[in-house]
Amino acid sequence: MPEAVAGPLSDVARAERRKRRIWARPGSNHDRIIAVARVTLPASVLVLVLALGFAPLTSGRDISFVLAKDRVAMAKERLRVSQARYRGEDDKGQPFSLTARSAVQQTSADPVVKLDTLAADIALQGGPATLTAPKGTYNMNNQQVGLDGPVAFRSADGYRLDTHDVDLDMQTRKLASRNPVTGTMPLGNFSADRMTADLDDKVVVLNGHARLHITQRTAKSAK
Repeated sequence: MPEAVAGPLSDVARAERRKRRIWARPGSNHDRIIAVARVTLPASVLVLVLALGFAPLTSGRDISFVLAKDRVAMAKERLRVSQARYRGEDDKGQPFSLTARSAVQQTSADPVVKLDTLAADIALQGGPATLTAPKGTYNMNNQQVGLDGPVAFRSADGYRLDTHDVDLDMQTRKLASRNPVTGTMPLGNFSADRMTADLDDKVVVLNGHARLHITQRTAKSAK
C-alpha cells in the first residue's frame, strides 16, 4: 500500500508553528516564567508549612501578664516549723529540751522564736522535770524562755508549781514572774507582786504583798 504524503501546510498551521518556535527560543517569556517558578514555588510551600505548624500556637485567646516586684506577696515568717524541738545544756552541763507544736521565726536576724503549745524537759539535781505552757518565746542566743498563760512545773520527786506569765532562764534554771502572780506549791497557795524560783534548789521567793496559805497535811507530806 503506498505511503500517504503530507501536502503543503496551510497559512494557519504556519502561523501556529511560528508562535511555538518563538515561545521555545532561549531567553523567551517561557524561560523567564520557569526561572521565577523555580524560586517562588518552593518558597510558597515553605511558608505554607510554617503557617500550618504554628497555627495551633496562635489559635485561641492571647494571654499576657505583667509581674510587678512591689506587688508580689511576701511570706511574713522567715521560718515556720511544726513539731519543733530545741536542745541545749545549762551552766552545769545538764541537758534540756524544748518542744512545741509550732515554731515561727520572723526573720533570720531575730533570734526569738514564737512557740505554740510548748513543753520543756529539764534535768535537775533531784531528777527530771517538766514545764508546760500554752504559748511562749525562746531566745536562741541567751536561752531565755518567755512563758505566757498558765504555767505548770512538775518534778520527779513530787515538787510542783502552778503559776502564769513567767520568764525562765534555761542556763540557771531560774523562774521570774512578769506580773503579780498566784500559784500553788507543796506547802499551799501563794500570791505576790513578784516571784522568783530556783527550780534546781526548789526555792521560791515572794516579793511585794506576799501571801502564803499553808495546808497542814500537805506541808507535813512535803516536809
